[in-house]
Parts: sequence; structure tokens; C-alpha cells
Amino acid sequence: MCRGTDRRHVPAVHGVLASLRKVLAGDGTDAGRRIARAVGRFAPAALVAALLVATAAAFAYTERLKLTPTPIKGTRVAPKLFSPVCECETDTTRIAFRLRRHDRVTVTILERGGDVVRTLVTGRSQRAGLVVVYWDGRDDLDRVVPQGTYRPRVKLALNRRTIVLPNPIRVDTTAPRMVSVEVKPRLFSPDGDGRSDHFTVSYRVSEPAQVALYVDGIRRVVKRGSKPVGTIDWNGKISGIPIDVGPHDVRLVARDLAGNLGDRTAPVRVVLRYIALGRKRIVVAPGRRFALLVSADAKRVEWHLGRRSGSVVPGTIHIRAPLQPGRYTLTLREHGHVVRAAVIVRRGL
Repeated sequence: MCRGTDRRHVPAVHGVLASLRKVLAGDGTDAGRRIARAVGRFAPAALVAALLVATAAAFAYTERLKLTPTPIKGTRVAPKLFSPVCECETDTTRIAFRLRRHDRVTVTILERGGDVVRTLVTGRSQRAGLVVVYWDGRDDLDRVVPQGTYRPRVKLALNRRTIVLPNPIRVDTTAPRMVSVEVKPRLFSPDGDGRSDHFTVSYRVSEPAQVALYVDGIRRVVKRGSKPVGTIDWNGKISGIPIDVGPHDVRLVARDLAGNLGDRTAPVRVVLRYIALGRKRIVVAPGRRFALLVSADAKRVEWHLGRRSGSVVPGTIHIRAPLQPGRYTLTLREHGHVVRAAVIVRRGL
């Protein structure tokens, strides 16, 4: 700042000295000529003196500004990133600062180029203390401003100061996009045997976001954190009670840090089953072996038919039918879960 002041004074000093020399030289007398020569001789010294005076004045002004406390303090913006279109808790930002003394306050929002996009407060009389204003991300025509970075500016009429707050505000109106979703396994059984007790959803989002898991349209899990890549596990239980056996639709929804909510993903079908049979009615000749597909995650499944029982490995099992014709019930158990099939024993097959 001092150097800038020195340069401004140089032309003025040179001009004054040159004019003085011309006047004295044109006097025509010996005294005038002698004075002119003296002015020319001492001009450099006068110039240096003038520059020193200007520098000292500029330095004193700068130091005075440094010692003068800023009229506002404690500036804060929260949230620093928000979305005016999210219809959520972060669709508005709060701008706060403290005045050291009473003033008439005007608060505006500046875009990156320095132009005013919104006037929040105009000439409001404000006593010393906390000042709070809110911005909804819209301009003076009530239009949502473009994505980008903005800054709040405060004008103090009585103090004759204009201060751009050191608190940038980011406006984000783009919803996150789910790049990929994978669910494994599609068959699960929350029976506590450590085999497919839950399913895992792996995902990748286009930006940092909080991800929620929906099952049959109801939100069941909200992932902590906002990493764009992650997994969600769910065991199919609500307050410790498993959901119904059968198929269920799984979807994900992402909400970014600004509050923008993405679209739900396409449904992925998962099936909760403990033990399932390939068929529920079997017709077989007396004493003949029949095949039955048994689906389960357990290592072994217990069965009971008539007076006989046993245990088998899940898959395609083979059991011998009773010798006497009639209708029987085949019962299979897995960790307390039971399924049944009708076995019809007939002659002549």
C-alpha cells in the first residue's frame, strides 16, 4: 500500500518543481536565475522528502486500520453446503455474525463474479449482538440459483464499512445417482446357523451420500457415513422378529450431503426361506423310493415319514415309501422350522 502511495505522489511533486523553475527562469533578473538554478539543484532532495512524507502517512493509515477492531465478529454459516430443492432440513442455510455496536445492516448474497443475486436484509436497524439471517438458495426473482459457490456480504451504513464474510456457501441441486447395486445371496435364512443368515447389498454412488435400504417399500436400514462405495447387511428381522417367509423386493435410495434425494433403484428380489420343497404332493407305489428336492442352508435336515425317520443333506433326497397304501405326511425340520408334503401310496403304479 505504501509503494502505491509513493507512485501516486511522484508526478505531482515533479510537476510543482518544473513549474517553479519555469517561472523563476523567466523572471529575467539575476536573482530569478539564481533561484531557478537553486531549485534545480535541490529538486531531488525535495522529491525524496515528499515521498518520505507520503510513505509515512500511508504507513500510519495502514497501522491505524490494523489497530481498529472489525465491526463484526463470530461469522458462521451452517450448513455450508445445501440444496434449495431437497425439501429437507438442509434446504436453507443460516448466516450469523455479531455486531460490536449498533448499526444499519444490509446483507446480500454474491455470486462468484461479485454480482448480487439476493438481498436478504436492507438497512435494518440492528443493535450490538447476534445477527441471524436465512437464505433459501433463491435470487431476488424467487428463482433457484445455479449450482456453485456464493458469499454473504454485510454493509454497515453507520460504520461505512462493507465486509464480505469469509464463509463460502455451496449450492448443490444435483441428486446422487446409484451407479451399481448387487445383492448376495438371493436366498437367505436368518436361523442363526451362520449359513446365509443375511443378505448383503453392495453399492456404488456417483458422489458421497447416505444410503438407505428399503424392503417391500419400507425403510429398514440407514447406512452410517457417506462413502460412495459400501455395503449394507440385513438379516430379515424387525425388532428381532423375522419377516414372512417368501419373496421380498429390495431397493436402495441415496441422499447426498446437500440433501438431494436420488431415485430408488430397480427392485431386486430376495427370498427368505428356511426349508423349501420342490413339490408338496408325491404319488408313489408301496415300498418304492422317491426323489424330492429339499432347499435349505442347514448342513442336514431331519425327516419323518410314517414310522421311519432320519437326516439327510439338503439337495435331492431319496426316501422309501411305506409298504401299506394310504396317505402319509412327510415332515422335514431345520432349526425348528417345519415343512410338510403329502405322500400318496398307491398300488398299480
